[in-house]
Amino acid sequence: MFDAMNMLGKVREMQAKMKEIQGDLSNIIAEGEAAGGMVKAIANGKKQVLKVEMDEDLLKNDNREILQDLIVAAVNKALDNAEIKAAEHLKKNTEGLLPNIPGLDLSSLMQK
Repeated sequence: MFDAMNMLGKVREMQAKMKEIQGDLSNIIAEGEAAGGMVKAIANGKKQVLKVEMDEDLLKNDNREILQDLIVAAVNKALDNAEIKAAEHLKKNTEGLLPNIPGLDLSSLMQK
């Protein structure tokens, strides 16, 4: 038999857990690289770019367009990696809170 009060309690527990998990996203750090590590970008689980590093050799030459492309590539990789880590964090920390419902994807709840 369906227990509505138990399910409501689970939903409230899930809401509290999601709030906690969202607060943890700034602590999730991911890196992306381009050109074999000559350009590195670091992002967090909130999809914020925290830092971009470049090899000194890229700054010496007139490589403006190449450098711009490499920065974009490294940042995109860092953001992709941060999203993957955030989804893993969500899955790990919500396991067992709700019954396994096929097709239920809570990753959209992690976005800003």
